[in-house]
Amino acid sequence: MRRDEVRDVILTTKVIAVIRMSDAAKLSRAVEAIRKGGVRAIEITMTTPSALEIIADMARGKPSGTLIGAGTVLDAATAEQVIRAGAEFVVSPITNFDMIQACRRNGTFVAPGALSPTEIMAAWEKGADVVKVFPATSVGPKYFRDLKGPLPQVRLMPTGGVSLENAREFIRCGACCVAIGTALLDKTAIAAEDWGFLTEKAKALVESLR
Repeated sequence: MRRDEVRDVILTTKVIAVIRMSDAAKLSRAVEAIRKGGVRAIEITMTTPSALEIIADMARGKPSGTLIGAGTVLDAATAEQVIRAGAEFVVSPITNFDMIQACRRNGTFVAPGALSPTEIMAAWEKGADVVKVFPATSVGPKYFRDLKGPLPQVRLMPTGGVSLENAREFIRCGACCVAIGTALLDKTAIAAEDWGFLTEKAKALVESLR
């Protein structure tokens, strides 16, 4: 998908699922389960073993309308690698200007990480599509309302500490979307291969964000 199409999917569904799993078979089943529940943007973190290979495999075999992206991308070289592997969006816990520019050169959606108003504005002015506010658990939903007062033009995404219980509140306070990991991808359900449970959790999350 083009960068603007990726942005539209993420802003419409309002959620990116963050996955850190080493079992490729279970990872594929988990992705399919949450996709059935309406979660269409899947972030594979670079801390996942064989992340590049997983991104490439999933990008080749993904269902229509599903987005595969890369997370924990810290520099331009890694951004180039994941984009070549098939990542349609790039997410980072930090703001690295060279990484942002690498994504822009490739026409790829990018969400660098920041926390303070100065960091957030710097990331936005350098070309971020969305600024990932991390760690969101340290500041809470009210921080987003406070930021949107002076920075109404900046699209903000909380990551870290987002749950099914507070995701709607982050959106209500001004976030454009949320990134959510273990709160959605329940480890016990995955171990038990209870894919229906994951689908229902995803469905409940997506419906709550509408």
